[in-house]
Amino acid sequence: MGEFIELFSNSFIASILLSVAIAIIGSLMLLNRYNYLGAAIAHGSYGGVGLAIYFGIPVLFGATLFALLLALGLAYITLRESRYDILISLLWAVGMSVGIIFVDLTPGYHTDLLAYLFGDILMVPKSDLFFMALVDVGLLIFIFLLYNQLLALAYDREFALLRGIRVGVLHTLTLVMIALTIVMSIRSIGLILVIALFSIPPYIAEKFTGSFKTMMIASGFIALFLMIFGLWAAYLFDISASASIILCAAALFLITYHKGRR
Repeated sequence: MGEFIELFSNSFIASILLSVAIAIIGSLMLLNRYNYLGAAIAHGSYGGVGLAIYFGIPVLFGATLFALLLALGLAYITLRESRYDILISLLWAVGMSVGIIFVDLTPGYHTDLLAYLFGDILMVPKSDLFFMALVDVGLLIFIFLLYNQLLALAYDREFALLRGIRVGVLHTLTLVMIALTIVMSIRSIGLILVIALFSIPPYIAEKFTGSFKTMMIASGFIALFLMIFGLWAAYLFDISASASIILCAAALFLITYHKGRR
């Protein structure tokens, strides 16, 4: 067990930081039905990865800028268009296509590309941990300052407007925080798998809790349990850690599917 903890020390820290983000953003995504928007940002952010590799800039920096642009674009579309599903799919596809093309144009073979797509929580560098911690601090400030407004927006947008809440600004800020959260998860879980991890723990927590606050807390602990258990399973069976975590999450989802409040 000591060898396991030493080997996975950065992964444990990343799991704790991710669980905080999942508790806040995952719960907000579920409450607002933003999972499709989150998936569009996640997949489209591959464009930033490809551009960063092509121009030789840090991938985290390139992905962050691209994800933020996607978030702002999605906010503009969803606030002004009634049939925005096609436009969201277009941004999703264009972002991934840009990434693929710029990777193709970059000389050499890039072995770390799969880590950005599918994640490798065992290889998260300390620099990414600092970024993850910074995003978590931003998320905690975000939810602490705007908790009541976010609930009003989620449950009744018309009521929020009558209360004088700037719905458009709050919607945009939420998407921006989703974008930052997705970017912080690239190296740990990957762009392809991240939405599953951000969706399943809040969904399970919602079944057994009676308020949004307890749902956030429960989803954070569920996410942390799933990541630690997935890491242990990956170590035991010598398999991909990210895939192991997602399969553990899927198994818990199936176990609880007919249980709880729903």
